[in-house]
Amino acid sequence: MTQSPLHILEHTFGYREFRGPQAAIIDALVTGKDALVLMPTGGGKSLCYQIPALARPGVGVVVSPLIALMQDQVDALRALGVRAGFLNSSLSPEAVRDTERALWAGELDLLYVAPERLIQDRTLELLHQCDIALFAIDEAHCVAQWGHDFRADYLRLNVLHQAFPQVPRIALTATADVRTRQEIIERLALEQAEQFIAGFDRPNIQYRITQKNNPRRQLLQFLREEHSANAGIVYCLSRRKVEDTAAWLCEQGFNALPYHAGLSPQLRQHNQSRFLRDEGIVMVATIAFGMGIDKPDVRFVAHLDLPKSIEAYYQETGRAGRDGEPATALLLYGLEDVVKLRQMLGQSEGSEEHKRQEQQRLNAMLGLCEITSCRRQTLLRYFGDNLAEPCGNCDACLHPAETWDATEAVQMALSCVYRTGQRFGANHVIDVLRGSEAEKVLQFNHHKVSTYGIGKNLSAGEWRSVFRQLMARGYLDVDPEGYGSLRLNPSCRALLRGETAVHLRKDAKLAAPEAPRRSPARDIDPVDLPLWNALRACRKRLAETQGVPPYVIFHDATLREMVARRPVTEAQLLEVTGVGDSKLARFGEEFLAVLRAEDYEGAI
Repeated sequence: MTQSPLHILEHTFGYREFRGPQAAIIDALVTGKDALVLMPTGGGKSLCYQIPALARPGVGVVVSPLIALMQDQVDALRALGVRAGFLNSSLSPEAVRDTERALWAGELDLLYVAPERLIQDRTLELLHQCDIALFAIDEAHCVAQWGHDFRADYLRLNVLHQAFPQVPRIALTATADVRTRQEIIERLALEQAEQFIAGFDRPNIQYRITQKNNPRRQLLQFLREEHSANAGIVYCLSRRKVEDTAAWLCEQGFNALPYHAGLSPQLRQHNQSRFLRDEGIVMVATIAFGMGIDKPDVRFVAHLDLPKSIEAYYQETGRAGRDGEPATALLLYGLEDVVKLRQMLGQSEGSEEHKRQEQQRLNAMLGLCEITSCRRQTLLRYFGDNLAEPCGNCDACLHPAETWDATEAVQMALSCVYRTGQRFGANHVIDVLRGSEAEKVLQFNHHKVSTYGIGKNLSAGEWRSVFRQLMARGYLDVDPEGYGSLRLNPSCRALLRGETAVHLRKDAKLAAPEAPRRSPARDIDPVDLPLWNALRACRKRLAETQGVPPYVIFHDATLREMVARRPVTEAQLLEVTGVGDSKLARFGEEFLAVLRAEDYEGAI
């Protein structure tokens, strides 16, 4: 006998009501319809296929590119009493046979499978012998051929529609602009699917973007003043920078680990497992890390290099604050980032159409960095979402940027690029503007050009800001073959002629937040700290016994509610959000023992 979605939500997952469009999405799948779901990270996407899989006869098959995380996802479901398994290349032949036997015998409610495994004839033949409740294609933006997370195996997932035309399918992603959305529909044959486009806003994330000015010092200040005890992710563009930054953070007293594709699979798995299971770990990583990370208490994401697109930035920052608690997204970027990414784009082997699209994406990212208005409004507008009023929780709202009339300085800068032959990078042009007697300036006789020394009134840092903003606005191009040399863009003619006034932003120092966020206990009354710590110790002990991350036992929000409600009976504990029947049976007595104790510290 099947159970209603609401009954499953309450008794299996421990929640009392659906959020946003969850109920409508679940209803569509339960009644056999296809669905395309765009929902922000932390919005509850997984419930949209897990509950229908439990409500419909058969097994729900979840296609996921995240081999390294499948074990954790399955562990979390098993803790809820859900019969779950996975198939991917990490399993031994014996484990594969055991999972396939359980699948064939109808002993699984949910099966996670890697796309390359799913499209094998052996797997498809096995699935034809089973009762399939639904197919869920997670991280569906991976099908976009020119997207930032493209996976070639995703292109063959239209086989599901061809081979199982009666089985409902759901494709889910947190990141897709209109173009990517259409590509998902076409490549996965979802033309008849109901579309559910939830709002992209993550109001708990404070967005901060500032220029690089000694980035290590800036990162250290950020961590020590705001996140000294918190888990977070630091993104770097290169593998070398990842390793150097992780080692340096360890020297500064932080528990930092590196992660990039150049490390051995065993070390990557070890570091990822520590990040998920331990508290207060800082993961320093390239973009190879993070997709599908289910850790709810990541309190910050910091970028030490500029992301290539708003899609990448949104997805990476979205890994912070999945639990809805306050989180911070810090981006440090500078002139060298703009030069490097423009060069990489120019050297790309893609088609001209691809280069044009990537150029548009990069320009949008640069625009987000340089705006003086609300960051969140611009970010949401890019995805076709709308925020009527400024958010009040980004650096542009909290500390509005100053602007200055830079018309004359811009004319000097552009003229100097022209006078030096459009063959040199920004640093050399700045030396000429400031009248430097550097060897290179004298070697090329640039001390004799008319623009030599006319910009002494601005510091080198101020000139770097001018050039960065001119490049971000598309007035200067970077020669991909010319070691970062600057070239005039036709759009700058009106500026050179003095027909257009230019106002640029004044770069500011890294601003402190409105309220520091130092530890997971930030909202706990000091009187309640002994109980809070005892509950966390109980959770940690159970997690170590089970071999799972602490949040698989209970999220921080559930522990907070226990502190507030002080349940002492099983019925009262079952009323706490996040406590379902299975977790009550498995862990209830341990937590009730802590809650009933008079000496909480003694209960640890």
